[in-house]
Amino acid sequence: MKRLFMLLTLLTQLFSARSQGPDFSKYPVYTGNDLGINYSPDRSIFKIWAPTAGAAELKLYHAGTGNNSAGVFPMVKKGKGVWVATVYTDQKNKFYTFRVKINNKWSEEITDPYVKAVGVNGKRGAVVNMKETNPDDWENDRSPLLKHPTDAVIYELHVRDASIDISSGIRHKGKFLGLTETGTKNAAGQPTGLDHIKELGITHVHLLPSFDFNSVDESKPDAKYNWGYDPLHYNVPEGSYATNPYDGAVRIKEFKQMVQAFHQQGIGVIMDVVYNHTALTEKSNFNQLVPGYYYRQDKTGKFSNATACGNETASERPMFRSFMLESLLYWVNEYHVDGFRFDLMGVHDIETMNLISRELHKVKPDILLYGEGWTAGASPLPDSLRALKANTARLDRIAAFSDDIRDGIKGSVFEHADKGFASGKSGMEESIKFGITASCPHPQVDYSKVNYSKVPWAASPSQTVSYCECHDNHVLADKLAISVKDATPEQREQMQRLALSIVLTSQGISFLHAGTEFMRTKQGVENSYESSDSINSIDWNMKKEHAALYDYLRALIVLRKEHPAFRLRTAAAIAEQIKFAGKKIPEGMIVYEIDGKAAGDSWSKILIFLVGNKTAITYPVDITWKPYILNNRLLMKDTEIQRQLTEDIHLSPYSFSLFYQQ
Repeated sequence: MKRLFMLLTLLTQLFSARSQGPDFSKYPVYTGNDLGINYSPDRSIFKIWAPTAGAAELKLYHAGTGNNSAGVFPMVKKGKGVWVATVYTDQKNKFYTFRVKINNKWSEEITDPYVKAVGVNGKRGAVVNMKETNPDDWENDRSPLLKHPTDAVIYELHVRDASIDISSGIRHKGKFLGLTETGTKNAAGQPTGLDHIKELGITHVHLLPSFDFNSVDESKPDAKYNWGYDPLHYNVPEGSYATNPYDGAVRIKEFKQMVQAFHQQGIGVIMDVVYNHTALTEKSNFNQLVPGYYYRQDKTGKFSNATACGNETASERPMFRSFMLESLLYWVNEYHVDGFRFDLMGVHDIETMNLISRELHKVKPDILLYGEGWTAGASPLPDSLRALKANTARLDRIAAFSDDIRDGIKGSVFEHADKGFASGKSGMEESIKFGITASCPHPQVDYSKVNYSKVPWAASPSQTVSYCECHDNHVLADKLAISVKDATPEQREQMQRLALSIVLTSQGISFLHAGTEFMRTKQGVENSYESSDSINSIDWNMKKEHAALYDYLRALIVLRKEHPAFRLRTAAAIAEQIKFAGKKIPEGMIVYEIDGKAAGDSWSKILIFLVGNKTAITYPVDITWKPYILNNRLLMKDTEIQRQLTEDIHLSPYSFSLFYQQ
């Protein structure tokens, strides 16, 4: 019986070991930064990390597809699991793949995870002289200076959406170059594209994934649409946005031209990056080179799936940690990118994210880093180790999106008919106050009544991204149309004004979704990641239809830029300088003051009224206050006398009002 028990124990241990897979902690770690291709006219050195391979080979081609071999070269195994092949002739404009032999079986041909240029659809890596991809005067390209993260006003934009509609007046429709064009106009003669973004006054454009993604056939870029959250090659621009996806150098140069064009207008460029999962799993280049290593596994040894995309990367493992860092540094150094938004940042571990922040800030001290502080499912890595919203205070100069203020403003993204403060739902006041104070500690916020977070999670306002919509879920105009069906279009525009007023006057980093300034709609489609251009494209003619809203939003951005009281630097300043009125305030209303003098503002005091219900409210205001915005309407000095108040003010439903003292 004892022998049987021992045998069963041994079998259990063997099964457990098999289900858990190899011990990745024992894999050698390569600390060099030269994996991939190192090109010169005299020779090209190709390196891959494949510690479990028994053999490896490099295959060269004359084109990005087809049977056009330019030679096969066996690779030599060096230290730390690295395989090397050196070709001593000029290989510029050639294409390449690798094969590795693991457990006596050769893999398919695979691309280099570190590849910097590819042919059409990323089937093969491309050998490119990167210096030849630089636009004219690239060496003098300079990013606009960002003095503090809370000075940022971010504008989230999909490259194709910006220009594909006929109303854009843009020639390079759906391309990187479309965002370099100036002088483009809609049917009414109003600026579109780059000129519009400049005119709006935002500080940074946030581009949805623009690296090489898997879901769009680059040879037929108009046949299928996708947001691009399915990474194929992290260090290469997407070919469907290039004028020629077959030439490995073209997409690189055109991406740089786009960055350069934004910089010339004083606008920073933020890339949406998706290191949390890959488009392919078993067949990914990562997994075929080193099976299992780059991904987390569950207790049974299967790929874990906190991303709901079939896999989740293992940022805590040294070689993927170094890959992330090296990739991000590459985009900053080679492409002059000014910041990154991390998709499902909650999948990544805190140690990796803090390492990334420290190293990127050394290169670019004013870089912007922020991400989603959540996942799309459970992860085997403990919550305490991951960059979740609840752990934001432990992150180093990295911000998280506030879903608290987002859903507080417009209603739950999970319940389509749910209303928020801006559309008349009562009981959302504390969630809005939580957002106004940028998720930082404040003595007047009742955290028990905040929709999601029952404790403050930001250590400073620079760790909170204040927003009410993004590419995910319904755009604001559609959410209002669905949740407040009985409201008139005019009432819904007032709600939109109130919502955007809250975003742009709250503390933290302001974030806007492209087209919100003129009631952009996606025809009620909630998740438009693969919908057609007819759903996703920006209709620039709506700018004329909603000209008053557009002018109002521009004024709000100017207000934020000109008044540091809306951009406080510390949690202590927020707690001390923002005071909420607590007595005799009707339900559905928030009143608060900001100590402008303490903030170094030209206004000594600022008084704000938020009305989130369908009935007008009369409120007494001292004679010394002057109105700047009244009921979602800017009182312009050159068109209207700013009268001193001598009586109660009448606040309209769904309205934002701002008064000041000098």
